[in-house]
Amino acid sequence: MKKILIVNANYYNDITSKLVESAIKILKKNKYKVNIKTVPGIFEIPIAIRKSISKYDAFIAIGCVIKGQTPHFDLICNSSFKAILDLSIIYNKPIGNGIITALNKKQAYQRSGKIKSKKPNKGVEAANAILSILRYGLKKT
Repeated sequence: MKKILIVNANYYNDITSKLVESAIKILKKNKYKVNIKTVPGIFEIPIAIRKSISKYDAFIAIGCVIKGQTPHFDLICNSSFKAILDLSIIYNKPIGNGIITALNKKQAYQRSGKIKSKKPNKGVEAANAILSILRYGLKKT
């Protein structure tokens, strides 16, 4: 049975808990073993994944960053997303990105399923992304 680690940055726990719940539901329905590790913010996600890279078949990064008045949003998002991508490529492990980047809480609530919206849940998107890689691999061109 394949093992998946969800790394949840719970700074906005009211938002990320819904993402985690949604991702777990998809993964368990597809008979994957799921563990969860909690970190304080998205900047800590790459190191948590790196420390567990040999123990799991895939990862899901869950978090939320809401833009404020300073460049902090751009710096944290860019560096964290790049680190996650680099880990995936270097270690050849799928890492689903379920990190919401939003301009305000309403957008984050929409992308988490906390309020009704036509926007897809980022936890579901991330789970489906890794499932597609684990099931079908990468097609050779």
